[in-house]
Amino acid sequence: MAQQRWRNRPDHSNWGDFGPDDEVGRLNLITDERRLAAVAEVRVGKAFCLSLPLDLPGGNRLVPHRLPPKRGIAARGAEGRPTVHFPMETIDPRWIDISCDDHVTLYTQYSTQWDALSHMGRRFDADGDGVEETVYYNGFRAGSDVIGPQDGPEPGARRLGIDKMAETCVQGRGVLVDLFHHYGPERRLVGYDDLMRAMEADGVPVESGDMLCLHTGYGQALIDQGGDPSQEMLHNSHAALDGYDRRLLQWIEDSGIAVLIADNFAVEGHPYPARTETGRHPALPLHQTCLFQLGIHLGEIWYLTELARWLRANDRWRFLLTAPPLRLPGSFGSPATPVATV
Repeated sequence: MAQQRWRNRPDHSNWGDFGPDDEVGRLNLITDERRLAAVAEVRVGKAFCLSLPLDLPGGNRLVPHRLPPKRGIAARGAEGRPTVHFPMETIDPRWIDISCDDHVTLYTQYSTQWDALSHMGRRFDADGDGVEETVYYNGFRAGSDVIGPQDGPEPGARRLGIDKMAETCVQGRGVLVDLFHHYGPERRLVGYDDLMRAMEADGVPVESGDMLCLHTGYGQALIDQGGDPSQEMLHNSHAALDGYDRRLLQWIEDSGIAVLIADNFAVEGHPYPARTETGRHPALPLHQTCLFQLGIHLGEIWYLTELARWLRANDRWRFLLTAPPLRLPGSFGSPATPVATV
């Protein structure tokens, strides 16, 4: 029998609600019945790719330590012959097969991505002994469940890795809110009132187990900038959720959404303007609410513009969304090539 790892759980969290060893959080809400409801949204069979090319945004102005993919050509044999137009031995000497093979160094959260639940933790007194320790969703621990280079060999997520998300298949009903249509390309921190206004204006329903997608136009702007985005566009344009709006966070908690996705950087307005109030507050309050407290995976820097245009033209906001990450054991995040089918 699993043993609970914590005595205290954070306020507004669901730790333990899906079991003491749960590693996928609100993805548990995408049941077989919810998937059938998602399939029922497919009426014309049209599909949309919701990933940017994975070499965008371009450069490293957005996050300096995340670099574009670097591809190389795989080599064969002791002489290291490049595997491009490579002739392969065959049984019939009159027939020559030609092979090409390559490799890539890829920062998992450079472009269109999923955040694993191990991506964001915090210092919190889960033991109830008056001493804060580093913990992650559902009380999983730094040093034993999430391993750093200082903790031992093979650093990575032994629990809460992105592979656990992949095992759920991440397929269900997507629901899109078109923030770009209502608020344009200017920088705007979208709180509860703004979100409700946009949803009510378009008649967008959200139910338990839905995968909520926010179209801000940021992904389209990255394409338009052609791999050389300006600092102004990257850090001071388009809508982003206001993670300091307590009513917005409460709505996310109450809504029952399974995941939260946006075509912008970080989903929330990071980096936020400097705060003047006293006391402790997180740098990424929405990440804390979703990844650490509620087990809601975050999708960032998706491409939603073509889908948003089609949905608006056809007075629809729901669709079948298929969006598994790479089944990469131990990783804190993953590129994705999501597909929406309408």
